Amino acid sequence: MVDPSKYNGIGMTSLRTRQRLLDRLKKQGISDASVLDAMLNTPRHMFVDEALSHRAYEDTALPIGHQQTISQPYIVARITELIMEMKPTRVMDVGTGCGYQAAVLSALVPEVVSVERIKPLHDKARQLLRQLGLKNVHCAFADAIAFAPDVLYDGIVVAAAANDVPQGLIDKLNVGGRLVLPVGDSRFQNLVVIDKTEDGLKMQEIEAVKFVPLLSGTTT
Repeated sequence: MVDPSKYNGIGMTSLRTRQRLLDRLKKQGISDASVLDAMLNTPRHMFVDEALSHRAYEDTALPIGHQQTISQPYIVARITELIMEMKPTRVMDVGTGCGYQAAVLSALVPEVVSVERIKPLHDKARQLLRQLGLKNVHCAFADAIAFAPDVLYDGIVVAAAANDVPQGLIDKLNVGGRLVLPVGDSRFQNLVVIDKTEDGLKMQEIEAVKFVPLLSGTTT
């Protein structure tokens, strides 16, 4: 977990500003106290360019370069709340981006493996997560769908939209595990929860979302 006292901002990044974001998340239906604490104590302004830090606690996605974004805080909180219903001990975060989702998860899950396919984003996020002292987050530069870990996961969260549910991610789940991801194309996407049970897969559509597309391969 990040030590929030080290990264309290001022003005538009102050604790008071962060508390206002928390109040908005509560009004939008985020109710898990541990998730709300993680959102409050994760310094989102550290994960965006300095020129955008005054907007860090707006409930909106922001650009992080390479045609990628840091997700809207509500969506990060919603995905986190959905995955934490399973009480996971090991979670894969697909699409590290700037590392914000991984940092939020690190406050709640003993082990987080965060996978990024764009090398400059991977390098920058890994450096920042180390700077923040998040020793339970392990960063990997890889294609997450093709990525073949030695272990399975209790939860997988995805920060990019797939046209269909990737079998490569289902295969990485323990029985009893959960996959949370956006599914759809550029016209319409739904946030979907897929539980892997002894009897097969159970899918539930949560709400409409908007994410960049999930792409295969890696790029330097």
